[in-house]
Amino acid sequence: MASSSSSSSSSLRTKYQVFLSFRGEDTRHNFTSHLLTALKDSGISVYLDEEKLETGEELSQALLTAIAESQIAIVILSKDYASSSWCLRELFEIMEWYKKGRLVVVPIFYHIPPSDVRNHGGNFRKSFYKHQRQKPADEVQRWKASFAEVGTLKGWHIVGNSSHRSDSEHIEKIIEDVVKKLNSKSSSGSEEFVGLDAQKMKILKLIRRNDTRVIGICGQGGIGKTTLAEAVYKKVSPQVLNQDTRVGIPLSGLDEDRLRNKRVFVVLDDVNRFHLLENLGVKYLGPGSKIIVTSRDQQVLRNTDAKIHRATYLKQDDSLKLLSKFAFKQDNPSAEFWDLAKKIANYARGLPLTLKILGSALYQQSREVWESLIDQLKECPEEEVFSQLKLSFDCLNRVEKNIFLDIACFFKGYNRKDATNMPDCCHNNSARSAIAKLVDKCLLQISRDYFGTLRMHDSLQEMGWEIIRLVSEDPGKRSRLWRLEDIRLLEDNKVTDSVKAISIKMSRWTEDYQQLSDAFEKMTDLRFINFFSS
Repeated sequence: MASSSSSSSSSLRTKYQVFLSFRGEDTRHNFTSHLLTALKDSGISVYLDEEKLETGEELSQALLTAIAESQIAIVILSKDYASSSWCLRELFEIMEWYKKGRLVVVPIFYHIPPSDVRNHGGNFRKSFYKHQRQKPADEVQRWKASFAEVGTLKGWHIVGNSSHRSDSEHIEKIIEDVVKKLNSKSSSGSEEFVGLDAQKMKILKLIRRNDTRVIGICGQGGIGKTTLAEAVYKKVSPQVLNQDTRVGIPLSGLDEDRLRNKRVFVVLDDVNRFHLLENLGVKYLGPGSKIIVTSRDQQVLRNTDAKIHRATYLKQDDSLKLLSKFAFKQDNPSAEFWDLAKKIANYARGLPLTLKILGSALYQQSREVWESLIDQLKECPEEEVFSQLKLSFDCLNRVEKNIFLDIACFFKGYNRKDATNMPDCCHNNSARSAIAKLVDKCLLQISRDYFGTLRMHDSLQEMGWEIIRLVSEDPGKRSRLWRLEDIRLLEDNKVTDSVKAISIKMSRWTEDYQQLSDAFEKMTDLRFINFFSS
């Protein structure tokens, strides 16, 4: 008999959330059919043998693979389940994966006593007696052991002709249980949810408040807004909300009156235009509804009257853990890579996007490759990180883009007043509104102390630098110069009127200044100069 035990469990990936095992003649056209529909309506991926011919002596490879690639197996044990050698082979495979800890098994005792399954009683005694006469003894013994074991597991007992609960009511409770188990498996093992517990608890507290309807999660690109929203979504259950709250109900196609009758929990990801929320009819949702909106724009969230949570960067320990999950497929760096992993974590400055992308790129790479990448990052950011972050920059208008680049190159760390006055001289007093917009877009932060210091994450500053560098390989054709080495590369015959601003620390004042002054004649559009020695 073919057995999945010969497969490598480490190489398999989850494909199905639920595998349904049942005796077709008993339940296909009633209970199993209704349960399948409810599972699919809840957005759960299900494997079900559509034909269920139950012929032949061997299970198909497709069936064996489906069992191995499922998270939960629901076994519907009906009166004639054990009469089918096919079902018993299927159950044996399911219980093998259960014993390996790779599969959760949920038995449903459909119109049969659980004790009959544990003890091979009732109709099952006759079925196994028949198998013993027709099948190899050792195989039947394995079937009996699996059958008895599944009978000991906690599941659902559906009594025939019960006046207490209908099949549909049982199915509703089973779906709740399955969703809870899936969420538990997903959140406990996912590399995505590292370091999110404290933030998740804050949002769950907001959800429980009666005066909170919309919760906004804002932050720069790559900080983990979507991941945080997903972690909260997976944690939310009917116990967190009200019992009649629907989770994940589609809103499209429902008119205002129908929406007002819906109490739902909705997550809207990456919303950067307020009119999108209006078009979805969020404001019409019924009392008790909870809406989570993620956005890079705080102004969008303000317009929804949301309680806003600003996503935070990961701490150093969590940064190392997240990097390790992608680079080493474990919680900590390998001993021989510890020093390099710390350098990557320091470079990322707690930004999950950078940690995931660099970790994935360095998986199973040599020390030489790690060291080479670290050196490369000193010159330019990783392309995928740059592209994701630049989405926020591309949404700015021309003046806002210029002021963002000014701050990235020259004014990061300045107090708000000085940083506003200097760009104002070049941008017709528009710096104040532009800086406010950059703060709203999560591209800039202002400290809450007396000085109001401008703060920008290193990844965003690097993005600004790269935008300028991409204009030309020749520093003399770029709009801003901020590195001394670029000044030293300037040749008088290559300097153009593209250079508009210069701010450089001069270590050798006379020599460096003389070289720069020779190039001034061609910098006809220069609007800002700042030389400093310390």
